[in-house]
Amino acid sequence: MNRFSALVRKLILAGTGPAGGEGISAVAGVANVDLLHGFFTGQNPKQFLFFTRTPNGIEAGKAFLQRLSERSGHRDKDITLRAYVAQLQALNAWGKKAPADLSYIHQPVLVVNGDSDRMVPTCNSLDLAHRLPNSTLVIYPDAGHGGVFQFHTRFVSQALEFLAR
Repeated sequence: MNRFSALVRKLILAGTGPAGGEGISAVAGVANVDLLHGFFTGQNPKQFLFFTRTPNGIEAGKAFLQRLSERSGHRDKDITLRAYVAQLQALNAWGKKAPADLSYIHQPVLVVNGDSDRMVPTCNSLDLAHRLPNSTLVIYPDAGHGGVFQFHTRFVSQALEFLAR
């Protein structure tokens, strides 16, 4: 980012953390268990991957999946097995790296997550926001990795306000 920092005015980072963050190298295990859970219960694995298992989280997941089905055209293609494996390998490598010094990033950054993210534990978003000198942290209650999906209306409003500043 240092080399091209003039090209970036603001950043929004959701459900993420710094290199070497707690539990990031274990995402494959969490994701694969959730995929199996979805398969064996006949549910969409996104319900387990992105949402808490509380009544609010379960309902938010159902509403999210309903919203996904509303659009019939111009939909994203399903992820391929090759892309899925590559993503998990990249996360594993990212999780094993040493945290970088992010103090040189002076652009405004909005860091967003749910308070119960199992895929990339929420403590990583707090750490990331702490490492970025001009960050704003938003943590959604009773939300997992899909906090921005669960609180989509609030997130869009907060993101638009952040970008307008």
